[in-house]
Formats: sequence, structure tokens, C-alpha cells
Amino acid sequence: MIKAIILRTAGTNCDWETAAAFELAGAKAERVHINRLISGEVKLADYQIMAVPGGFSYGDDIASGKILANELKNKLGRQIQKFASDGKPVIGICNGFQVLVKMGLLPDEVSFAQTTTLTFNDSDKFECRWINLVRSMESGVRSKGEKQCLWVKGLPKVIQLPVAHGEGKFVASDKRTLDNIEQNNMVVFRYCDASGKMAQYPLNPNGAVNSIAGISNKKGNVFGLMPHPERYVYAVQHPSRIGQPRSEYGWGLQIFKNAVEYCH
Repeated sequence: MIKAIILRTAGTNCDWETAAAFELAGAKAERVHINRLISGEVKLADYQIMAVPGGFSYGDDIASGKILANELKNKLGRQIQKFASDGKPVIGICNGFQVLVKMGLLPDEVSFAQTTTLTFNDSDKFECRWINLVRSMESGVRSKGEKQCLWVKGLPKVIQLPVAHGEGKFVASDKRTLDNIEQNNMVVFRYCDASGKMAQYPLNPNGAVNSIAGISNKKGNVFGLMPHPERYVYAVQHPSRIGQPRSEYGWGLQIFKNAVEYCH
């Protein structure tokens, strides 16, 4: 059976939901404290999928996800880098996305240097609600390659997921970095209106540049996003069934199923 490791530490609070989503998708999910990896008690190589879930790791001291990012990079960096370079699926959700960009695993696990970040929302407040997401290749912003992130196969043009963050504004260190992300089809989701057209606040809940809600590495196996797919695996989790899938499951489940099926 495919094994997924759900990393957790002080302040992580979405590990149970993320593990449940992977279990529902057909994987064996294990919540593992990072100290067990650091000590060598648990081996990352024994897993096929890795997830860094949402929450407020270490109370988001300094900046959201920064302490955990430094800990993972300095103590487990080579293992995680190899895991990603081997093509194994990696996902970072909300705080986990913040961790992945601040440790340098996204957008380029090869250089392993931080070139992007997720900073304070333009609204200067915590944003918590359902939002629309359009797959990047459907948004009208065309890139050189049309390869697809493995995590989002089979999803419709526009889906809805909930957000819950205070530091979700995606920005790049410079124009060259942003152009590289856009031109190499590394943007996976953008905030949009119901038709798929990119929009401003409040539809873009944080003011992210180019309405970016999630990115991947060039190979499409490492994926980070601010919205929470683990909070929409069942249809009843959505406040309205209008425009939603006609089944007992929500769009979020497909994201986890894609990774599990990829590993078979």
C-alpha cells in the first residue's frame, strides 16, 4: 500500500484532516513528528508521498512557517531534496506552502534557495472563507509548456476550496523569478471569479501577484497551495451544492487521489 507521511510539529493543526484525506484516497497515512525523522527513528525514504499540513507551526514566530522551514532545511534538507528530486509527490498546504517556499523546495528543489515568499494579506487581516480557483492553463495566461501538475489532473476548470490565512500573499524576489515561474508552467491555481477570470479582492483574498494561489516545481510533483483541499473531501463540507460535483465527495479529494494513483 502507498504510504504517505504527514509531518507535524508544535502548532500544526491540520494533520488529522490531511491524514484522513489521504486515507480516503487509498493511502496509508502516518502522522509523524519531525523529531522522529531528525533522530532517525523514522526514515523518509520509506514513504512514497510527503505532506506538510496547515496550522501555525511554532506559533508562526518570525514569519509564517519560517522556523519549521529552517529546521527542515538544516536538519532534513538532503533527505527532502532527494525525495522531491526522485519525483515523489510532495504537498504543502497553507502553512505547509509557506514552509516549502521558505525552505527553498519551491519553486526549484534543485537550487534549494528561497526565491519566493508568502507574506501578509493586503487586507491586513485573517481571511477565512470559500474562494474560486482556476487551473492556470485555463486562466488565459499561457506558458511555454502545457505539462500539468500531477496533483490536479481530472479537475474541472474552476473549483472552490476554503482559505484560512493571514499571510497568503504570494510574491517573488524579482521579475526574473516570477517570469521563470510563469513561463515554465509552474503556476497551478489562480484566484478567480465564478467564470474563471482572474479577479481582485475579495475574490483574491490576499493580493497575491498574478492571483497566484498555488505553484509547483517544474516536474509537477512538488505542489504548494494556500487553500485547503483537505477541508473539502466530502460534498457536505461545502455550504452550497450549487455548481459542485454530484457525488458524496468534494473536489479536494481528487487532489489526494491523484498523488496516490500516481504512485501505483
